Amino acid sequence: MSQAPRTESDTLKRKIHEVIFEGDTPSGKRFDIALIICIMLSVLVVMVDSISYYHTTYPNILYRLEWMFTILFTGEYILRVYSIGRPRKYVFSFYGIIDLLAVLPTYLSLICVGSQYLAIVRILRLLRIFRVLKVVKYLHEIEVLMRALRSSRRKILVFIFGVLLIAVIAGSLMYIIEGGTSSEYTSIPKGIYWAIVTMTTVGYGDISPETPLGQFLATLLMVMGYGIIAVPTGIVTAEMTRTIHPDPVLQSCPECSAESHDAKAIYCNRCGSKL
Repeated sequence: MSQAPRTESDTLKRKIHEVIFEGDTPSGKRFDIALIICIMLSVLVVMVDSISYYHTTYPNILYRLEWMFTILFTGEYILRVYSIGRPRKYVFSFYGIIDLLAVLPTYLSLICVGSQYLAIVRILRLLRIFRVLKVVKYLHEIEVLMRALRSSRRKILVFIFGVLLIAVIAGSLMYIIEGGTSSEYTSIPKGIYWAIVTMTTVGYGDISPETPLGQFLATLLMVMGYGIIAVPTGIVTAEMTRTIHPDPVLQSCPECSAESHDAKAIYCNRCGSKL
């Protein structure tokens, strides 16, 4: 069966996709370089605006610059959605969510004053620098890490739930032990806070047990904390060994924007579309 001829709209989408998503074409590389420069400048504007001196001295300039970058990134986001054959795939992908979060804070600042500083999340968009530098192996490692995190999320959630149970029990015991002799453990939530701080080896030192039994319980939690830290690392590491595959190429799928395909891939490993 012969393919239907491409319309002008399809041709336009293909050209936009080549510029915005393809990192191995001259036009795509120029676009990525310009985008990264804009991202760095916009992050710098957010940082400078948080300094009270510049915020009060140059409010209009910083305000206009912030809206200029926001409108620019909004247009870019719309073009990305428009040029993808399956917009939903891009919108709910990692980069799609980051691209959306990069523009929302400025619009939210019209309702909630101060939310524009959340635009600092734009710095995550600098991950695209790997495309410009053609460091394909780094893109591959990011993909491996993301797959490992997705595969191990249930195990990590069960682990965190178990840690919270231990924290509740230990915090309650510490409240029973220290509540009558120390003015620091004034409630069970306070004891749970102490247990979490102790197990994670943060050790703020704002609350500490005074009785021998309380100190013994604290010692057990401290020793347990070292083992607790190692468990998530082991879970993710085990999943990473299962997700390693041959080095990919930089070609982007025109339908769902997925990258990191195998060198000889003909079809997208995410949506099945032809590359």
